[in-house]
Amino acid sequence: MSQRVQRVSELVKRELSMVLERHYRMDNAILTVHEVRATPDLKQCFAYVGIISTAGNEESIIEKLNKQRGAIQREVHKRIVMKNSPQIFFRLDKSVERGVKILNAIDNLPPPADPLPEGEEEPEMK
Repeated sequence: MSQRVQRVSELVKRELSMVLERHYRMDNAILTVHEVRATPDLKQCFAYVGIISTAGNEESIIEKLNKQRGAIQREVHKRIVMKNSPQIFFRLDKSVERGVKILNAIDNLPPPADPLPEGEEEPEMK
């Protein structure tokens, strides 16, 4: 990824986060923009949004964001000065959910075997 694409991605991420926080609050859900990936031609951006929701309606929230994409893009593009501003598409980021599952799996591991008595060492593996 070129440096320009990275800079545009970070700029869109920062401004999109502010717009969503100020103007698009969802009931019983917290939205976080985890990553924005711009295409090399800078015509499109894919925003990966993490959602913490008590209702479990993450997919419907992403659908709402994509339906309101035009208004959201206008707000973001007001803040970004570019010749051609990229179209923004929203995707659900499940990395937080996967991380929680991994942490729960680690917490549920059986306790380690009894430690060796003092002075004894583990046998060497060949």
